[in-house]
Amino acid sequence: MNETYVITFEVKPTEVERFHALLDGVLDAMRNETTFVRAALHVDPDRPNRFQLHETWSDRQDVLTVQLQRHYRRDWHAALAEVLATPRNITIWTQLRADP
Repeated sequence: MNETYVITFEVKPTEVERFHALLDGVLDAMRNETTFVRAALHVDPDRPNRFQLHETWSDRQDVLTVQLQRHYRRDWHAALAEVLATPRNITIWTQLRADP
């Protein structure tokens, strides 16, 4: 069953461009993974440095043991402490229904 990882980021205003540059590389690379379903990045219309990422994957174990360790995520994970104003908030949701 698909699971969606909802991750909220409070980015330092001076680091928004770097945040996008790093995350874009990760999103571009992960779309080729076999257990990847979809991803969507959102911005808070009232707070341009607050973002929410929805990553949907078909296999939680693969996410935890393989995907989080991918080489293309290294720079992204290493930069988070410098880029974020507060720690990211991660929640996991199991899909019950999807309508096109």
